[in-house]
Amino acid sequence: MAAEQQRLSPTERANLVAYLDGELNDAESRAIATKLTQSPTARREIEILEKTWEMLDLLPRPKASEQLANRTLTEMQEIALHGGRMESTFKLLGQRARRIGLALTASLCAFFVGYAIMQWVWPNPTARLARDLTLAEHLDEYRDVGTFEFLDALSETPEFASDRD
Repeated sequence: MAAEQQRLSPTERANLVAYLDGELNDAESRAIATKLTQSPTARREIEILEKTWEMLDLLPRPKASEQLANRTLTEMQEIALHGGRMESTFKLLGQRARRIGLALTASLCAFFVGYAIMQWVWPNPTARLARDLTLAEHLDEYRDVGTFEFLDALSETPEFASDRD
């Protein structure tokens, strides 16, 4: 590429504002100045940037409201009186930690209350089986009997009549 068509690199383009303000070190400043003297394309880029800054200077500058100045001064006085933001930051962190602790405690209490209610309301099939263990042990025999009418008829027979005496 000819020296005339040399464009600024992305790094040099990023440093153009610092170059115009005189904030670059000597080596960077010389590199951009050399490129500007050798390349009309690079000179056009910096001329466009300069014109942009000139146009920005023509725009009306917004003025800060009185409230902003008052709030700023009030905040600065509070910082001076209360030792800065560190104290308030620790205070906020302490409040957040307490809130998190309370939320965690409330969640755990709600869990245990819900668990206790479910244990009380929802029947435990294992406890019922243990309570009726004798019934469960003889369940096959009860199923063979069938109905109560059969048991009544069976009690009338002479084989079982001796058991009643």
